[in-house]
Amino acid sequence: MNLIAGTLQRLRVLREVSPYGWFLGFGDGDGPEVHLPYGEAVGTRPEVGSDAEVFLFHDDKERLTATLRKPLITLGGMARLAVADFHPSFGFFLEMGIGRQLLLPLKQFPPERKNAWPQTGDELHVVMKQDKEGRMLARLAKIDDFAPLVFRAPTSWMNEWREGWVTDVFKDGVFTLVDGGVLGFGALGYVNNASMTHPLRIGQKFKARVTQVREDGRVSMSVKATKEVGRLEDADRILAFLKERPGGAMPYSDQTSAEDIQRRFQLSKSAFKRALGKLMKEGRIRQEGNWTRLIESGSAEEAGDRPQ
Repeated sequence: MNLIAGTLQRLRVLREVSPYGWFLGFGDGDGPEVHLPYGEAVGTRPEVGSDAEVFLFHDDKERLTATLRKPLITLGGMARLAVADFHPSFGFFLEMGIGRQLLLPLKQFPPERKNAWPQTGDELHVVMKQDKEGRMLARLAKIDDFAPLVFRAPTSWMNEWREGWVTDVFKDGVFTLVDGGVLGFGALGYVNNASMTHPLRIGQKFKARVTQVREDGRVSMSVKATKEVGRLEDADRILAFLKERPGGAMPYSDQTSAEDIQRRFQLSKSAFKRALGKLMKEGRIRQEGNWTRLIESGSAEEAGDRPQ
């Protein structure tokens, strides 16, 4: 029998040595021993001759050590862990519930996509593994890791807003794990770039609307509201912008380029035109060439303005 970092093991308390703590081993008294420091003895104080379930890890001096604290993840298992810190040479350090952190090496993140890297407080789905020296490491969970743990999304999710976490980022979209509430890990989902209002990063928690429940139980999602709800929100945003402008006029119209519209309003040109159409139908704005004006303002003095 071996003592392996990252595992929970039930061991016999062999002896207590002050001021260091206890030494534990297997019940027959033969084989390797491991140190349980006083500071790691949370809860009930161990008694010599009794058994204790401990978690094994390497301390700051690379010594195999035991703790009575319960970890959020064990060797070979998967869990969602929060990013506690980042080191540009090593990677991300994740909270694992024992007062020490688990390293997720930087090499798992493409350097050319730094905008997709997680930030402190983000939550990553990872699997615990070991390096060649037997030390605990994390790796990002993959689809095969999720497969036995997720469930098929119910059709009742259609058009519902659900919370989820980004598990991986690709050129055309992001994979997600959608919160299943009491149903465990959740269901797998995907958000393509066209359904986002801004880029999402690995580990980011977000809310999105289910637009499709697929036959395989996975879901397609959109961060954007339905077109009708979106049109109302976009119209309100444009109206508020106009009311803040001198003379109630802006140098943007349905003739403005998509790039200028996206830069100023974070809207696609089609969404911008739908919102303008709503406001014109309601008689609240009018267009004059490349300009849009509030009808109630009656002002046309701002012809010299330029897009900002």
